[in-house]
Amino acid sequence: MVCGGFVCTKHALCALNILYVLVSLLLIGVAAWGKWFGLVSSIRVVAGVIGVGIFLFLVAFMGLCGALKHHQVLLFFYMMILFMVFIVQFSVSCACLALNEDQQNHLLEIGWNKSEDTQRDVEKTLNCCGFSRIDNSSSCPASCFKNPSQSCNTCSEIIQQYTGEVLQFVGGLGLFFSFTEFLGVWLAHRYRNLKDPRSNPGAFL
Repeated sequence: MVCGGFVCTKHALCALNILYVLVSLLLIGVAAWGKWFGLVSSIRVVAGVIGVGIFLFLVAFMGLCGALKHHQVLLFFYMMILFMVFIVQFSVSCACLALNEDQQNHLLEIGWNKSEDTQRDVEKTLNCCGFSRIDNSSSCPASCFKNPSQSCNTCSEIIQQYTGEVLQFVGGLGLFFSFTEFLGVWLAHRYRNLKDPRSNPGAFL
């Protein structure tokens, strides 16, 4: 059977969805591990990562079942969902790569103000206090704030040193996975229109 035939396309689609299943389990495991060991105290962040992992797992499971059974309905919905995810992820990845410094700072401040749990996680991890200014009347979990002999930096100063590199990495990784999703859409579309050589030659599945 030449590559591009029924069996080859089926195996390629199955392998791609197994990869997605592994990535989804990794996301769920990392989020649970971070919460268990107290690295992340924000329930929203943990729930968000776990939610993305569960969604990816369900989509991959749908694609895997559709590929194994050559099920037309499952493959159609899998193809549509994956195409929408591709559009969203491709757009977000391009936006991450195109953000300038002022836009990065604006988005960071919006994210900072959304959750006090996230603020405490960042302050504790990066050993900083406040986003753009330090408020001595408020509490701060950073070790530098508790030690009078040390001076604390604002978190924006530390975060901005790595924001550009992180966005480049996230954008590049997102672009890579978006093209694998487009590959999944193409494989699913091709696979749906192929005849199973083991079935009745007159039947089109």
